[in-house]
Amino acid sequence: MSQDTKDEFSDVSIPPILEDVNSWVQDYLLQPEKLKIHKWERSQTHWHRKPNIDSLFLLDDDDENEPDTTLEVVRDPLTGEIIGVEEICIPTEDDEENLSMARAPLPPSLATRGTTTQSPFLPAGFEEDLQKMIEEQQKQIEINLNTENDVPGKFLGEDILTVAPGCKDSVLFAEDGFTLLNEGKPEDKPDDIEDVDINIKINLEEIVENNVHLVDLWKDDSEQPQKPKTPSHIEVATDEIENENFLEETVVKPPVELPEIPVLDITSSVGKLGVTSTEWAEMIDVSKPVPEFRDKIKDMAHSYPFELDNFQKQAILKLEEGHHVFVAAHTSAGKTVVAEYAIAMSRRNYTRAIYTSPIKALSNQKYNDFNKLFGDVGLLTGDLQINATASCLVMTTEILRSMLYCGSDVVRDLEFVIFDEVHYINNVERGYVWEEVLILLPSHVRIVMLSATVPNTLQFADWVGRTKKRKVFVVSTPKRPVPLCHYLYTGSGGKSKNERFKVVDQEGNFLLRGYNEALAAKKSRENDYKKNFGPKGGKQYMNPKAEQTMWVAFIDHLKQNDKLPIVAFTLSRNRCDQNAENLMSVDLTTAKEKSHIKSFFQRCLQRLKEPDRKLPQVLRLQRVLENGIGVHHSGILPLLKEIVEMLFQTGFVKILFATETFAMGVNMPARTVVFDEITKFDGVERRTLAPAEYIQMAGRAGRRGLDDTGTVIILCKESVPDLVTLKGMLLGTPQKLSSQFRLTYAMILSLLRAATVSVEGMMQRSFCEFNQICQADNYRRQLEVAEKEYSEKCSAPLASHLAPLAAFYETAAAYLDVLNEIMPILLNQSKVAKELDAGKILIVSAGPYINQLAVYLNSTGPRQTPYKVLVLNTPIQDSSRYNFEIDENWYRMLSFSATYDAIGTEESTMDHKVLCIAPRNIVAVTKMNLKIDVTRIIQDWEQRQIPRFKDAPVGASCASTVQELSRMSHAARAGAVQLERINLTHSLAISTGEILQALDKLKALATELEAHKKFTDIANFKSEFAVVYERKQAERKRDKYKRLLSFENLSLYPDYQRRLLVLRELSYIDEHDSVILKGRVACGMGTNELIISELIFRNVFADKTPAEIAALLSCFVFQARTQVTNPLTEKLTEGVKAIEEIDAEIASIEAKYLVSHFEGQAERLNFGLVRVVYEWALEKPFAEIMDLTDVQEGIIVRCIQQLHELLVDVKDASVAIGDPKLQSKMMEASTSIKRDIVFAASLYTTQKEALNT
Repeated sequence: MSQDTKDEFSDVSIPPILEDVNSWVQDYLLQPEKLKIHKWERSQTHWHRKPNIDSLFLLDDDDENEPDTTLEVVRDPLTGEIIGVEEICIPTEDDEENLSMARAPLPPSLATRGTTTQSPFLPAGFEEDLQKMIEEQQKQIEINLNTENDVPGKFLGEDILTVAPGCKDSVLFAEDGFTLLNEGKPEDKPDDIEDVDINIKINLEEIVENNVHLVDLWKDDSEQPQKPKTPSHIEVATDEIENENFLEETVVKPPVELPEIPVLDITSSVGKLGVTSTEWAEMIDVSKPVPEFRDKIKDMAHSYPFELDNFQKQAILKLEEGHHVFVAAHTSAGKTVVAEYAIAMSRRNYTRAIYTSPIKALSNQKYNDFNKLFGDVGLLTGDLQINATASCLVMTTEILRSMLYCGSDVVRDLEFVIFDEVHYINNVERGYVWEEVLILLPSHVRIVMLSATVPNTLQFADWVGRTKKRKVFVVSTPKRPVPLCHYLYTGSGGKSKNERFKVVDQEGNFLLRGYNEALAAKKSRENDYKKNFGPKGGKQYMNPKAEQTMWVAFIDHLKQNDKLPIVAFTLSRNRCDQNAENLMSVDLTTAKEKSHIKSFFQRCLQRLKEPDRKLPQVLRLQRVLENGIGVHHSGILPLLKEIVEMLFQTGFVKILFATETFAMGVNMPARTVVFDEITKFDGVERRTLAPAEYIQMAGRAGRRGLDDTGTVIILCKESVPDLVTLKGMLLGTPQKLSSQFRLTYAMILSLLRAATVSVEGMMQRSFCEFNQICQADNYRRQLEVAEKEYSEKCSAPLASHLAPLAAFYETAAAYLDVLNEIMPILLNQSKVAKELDAGKILIVSAGPYINQLAVYLNSTGPRQTPYKVLVLNTPIQDSSRYNFEIDENWYRMLSFSATYDAIGTEESTMDHKVLCIAPRNIVAVTKMNLKIDVTRIIQDWEQRQIPRFKDAPVGASCASTVQELSRMSHAARAGAVQLERINLTHSLAISTGEILQALDKLKALATELEAHKKFTDIANFKSEFAVVYERKQAERKRDKYKRLLSFENLSLYPDYQRRLLVLRELSYIDEHDSVILKGRVACGMGTNELIISELIFRNVFADKTPAEIAALLSCFVFQARTQVTNPLTEKLTEGVKAIEEIDAEIASIEAKYLVSHFEGQAERLNFGLVRVVYEWALEKPFAEIMDLTDVQEGIIVRCIQQLHELLVDVKDASVAIGDPKLQSKMMEASTSIKRDIVFAASLYTTQKEALNT
């Protein structure tokens, strides 16, 4: 080979031989100490420790001697190699218990949901609690927090963080709070902000133009120098609260904006004439136009392709001003526009917004809508988390409550929380969650509440404003954008198919003529009804054939009158399915529409496994959908419900049979709403729909821009509803927003864990204590007066010889307090009530009638004093003048003294009087009776009260009764007659609890009172006792107002104390009410926190498989009824027995301390789906488990989804207690049930282009 050829191939060599990869991997895995990143000699040094036995006897409580720094290794950020060590400071306070926004952020994995080890951020309105915390901390360390007047750059007196985590450069602002001082290069940043020369040339016009949306963004609401200082609490009289008509004088006018910046002049041009207002809430007049809306908001956060309504403009103006807003508008009025604008503002301001909904399905729908509109939207549910870092998060209210309790870092950047359907606060089972969230929100968060129209919007807004210490503006619509007309339909097919009668016109007037015509039409076919529908009597439905005929004719009638599409509310799941099946012969779609429905349905089913696509419910629904008929209720699979909703929204479903839950969904209006019936079973009884329920469903009628009026039709299948019932439902006042606040064990434990957000503080700020809050200022003034009176009357010490009388007063006062509580209970017993016949002789003390005999007449008196009695007109005579007002207590205490304890009268008399007395005035019920004519006695007495008959002679019946009473009274006083008394406690059914304790206390006080009686047997008893009484009454009055202003006056305070006793006995808290391990575990449970925690700590699940654990826990989430009982395995039977025993034990402890169940609370345990869930956890197909039960598919899916959330909670608890075996079992159980059709992805949360109808 030539030299040139060799040079040409000089770069080519023999391929290298690779080293043995197997040996390299083996060394890498088995000998990590050879890795370069572990150079321990550079990071650790060991010094031999010399033991000192004597040091064990030394105690060092001085924290100052503890090290305040420690060493931490430094690693290369790319390779992880240890490159050195650095000294870092140990935090001086526990961030988990710190309520400040300045505390360290959570790790990214925990930042969204938070953790049960974190305390919630300080809620708005808890400044007094914060001050107490500061005072406690100041005793230990020196801190400087200013809660009075925040300054720019500070929050609650603390410096705002200016350096973002992970960054080196800070952001500095000028004194105005938004002008940047360090827009230049980082190296030009001054060391000290005070040395910065801010006297530089700035183009003010350009700044105003470019940053108008940032004005007042960092400014505290309290910094309004133009606004006159107002008292911290409004003075509201009792009659003002009851009538809810607040005086015009209580209007607090808005601040006058600076004329130099006209773009911010938002409210000055709007007249406030006729505005109803309180200090903390103001009703905006939406009847007046807002012509300068565009001029006032130059930089709109979001633009709309249509002209906004007045109420929408007013709400947006208030949002731009930085206020809380309460929008109470009719259905389909456009409340969502306000929510969308708040979300757009948060995006413009680079903050975050949270949108809460009452149900999970509505969250999915809203996520889909907002995602199309804004793009950057996240969704948080119990089993799903999508884009948790988005600027807008959609979730249920329960999720937000959990985030607030767990100190989620989302709250740091949160600007708006939007509460949709806030009238859901009236819900008995879940309404309390809304109150908790509203109370827990921090002060920097603005609240937007959306609600249907309710009567007491101003009252509710005032409560929110008082709680958050920021004014709430109420915006309400005067009428529906699309008016409704209400009809009765009496047809049954054939010639009667057009029998539709208008009963309420679009102006809201009830048309009696239409009602009478419907009544006549129904009555004309009464014989046919009897023949077809059975005899009169209880409620009976048409037979299926007759009902099918009626529906076919009815739909044909609506179709001819162009009234489609229809939402037919049928308040029974089974009847929804039955009605849809009965209309299989009705075809409402064209061939093209059928093709689209079939194609869309099949595309949606692609996410299901092949066996799940052939479920009977899937096939049945596809069949009816192709005819244009849909079904929507909780028993339908979630995926199928979403298919129905999407087809209905796009007009392919012409008639939709739905239950009440459909009315709670997003705005899906129809031209016509039909009520299959107007009664519902609410879990307790079958009743007529409430006005609010009816309007919520009827409001789906009328599509804005498409229909002039909405049509609402009530089917009269059996008979025409009663006139009074019908008018009450159609035109009745909607239910007021009322408090459903309750104390749950989880809430108590969560708040006890958080240092300053106390349970008492939460109770005090609840909506149920609203009237108490309004009266607080009045009580404080009364307390000042009482304190002054007490100091005047009690400045000198009580004379020593009056000490026995003072002891007599204290015992008598305590005895009367217990007697006032127990007597109504004793007298309302059935056996005692039977004894209270007309003519019964009683011993009474009522005012100056002390220890008198009285004849019982009846109990038709006023509510407070129901008992009418006849007494001799022999009151004690007292000409003395006292320095205090003589009241009933004065006379009742005299009745216990030796001077006045005698029963009856010394002299006989015919002078008499009829009194109305309270239960507390009855001293005893005797066994003696008189035969009397009650009617004649009362008529005779009432006639002689008329001036012209006052001198008329006493009737014979009344005279004979008075004569006999006088004889008996004189005989009793002389000791000639022994009055045998009825033992009121002998037949008392209560054997334990507070009543028994009260009876024991009453008996002990009676014995003590008898012992003090000897000190009253003195010559000048009344004058001496008057001195004591005057002092003690002043002291008692002072104590009364102190009690009214204390936590003890809260309505739920006794329940709180009882629940604390339960928690102590079960070892969830210690004797100092500090939460211990069991309590911390219970905090993380959503429901049934005590029994689930007991199951964990008693190792009930230790010998159970994951499938068995999942099956047993299903008893806490399944709430439906089932008639099918499946045999259980031995382990499942054993687990069911253990759960029932623990539940019985907890119930007995709760009964011991008189802890009652909440109104509307479901049964704690329901084992109806144990076998079904067990088979599902063993990975059986869904079609197979459906053969084991009569529960509908949708109910089972919802139960298993909730069970998954519970399994996650139990898994977290197992981590907290250090049980890795239970943790692995929970993870395995969670994985085994989270599959297939039960957890099929929602159509609303998938890609927009994946399913395009």
